Amino acid sequence: VQLQASGGGLVQPGESLRLSCAASGFTPDYYTIGWFRQAPGKEREGVSAFSDSGRTTYYADSVKGRFTISRDNAKKTVYLQMNSLKPEDTAVYFCARHRLYTNYAPLSRDSYDYWGQGTLVTVSS
Repeated sequence: VQLQASGGGLVQPGESLRLSCAASGFTPDYYTIGWFRQAPGKEREGVSAFSDSGRTTYYADSVKGRFTISRDNAKKTVYLQMNSLKPEDTAVYFCARHRLYTNYAPLSRDSYDYWGQGTLVTVSS
């Protein structure tokens, strides 16, 4: 099982980035895939998730209306479109796979078993 996050970079406030999470070694259609972020000195927090059913998306309050999660099962990839970026969005972003047969908590890091390596997003003028 592998998850490869990419797409991070340095942008100015108000700009956009799209992160990608490429899955391999499993069929992502059957799993909820989530995006998390960790800023320096802070705990890892849930940002967004896309349910295995493909019908439900979840967002942290801090990103609602600005971030959009989507998935392309044919490409085994989950995307996070980030618009109107703010300096407080600066963090390392991780994608992860939700555990099966466990309490369903799509924005809780404890609910995820496999993690990608992270991609750095820096929002600064």
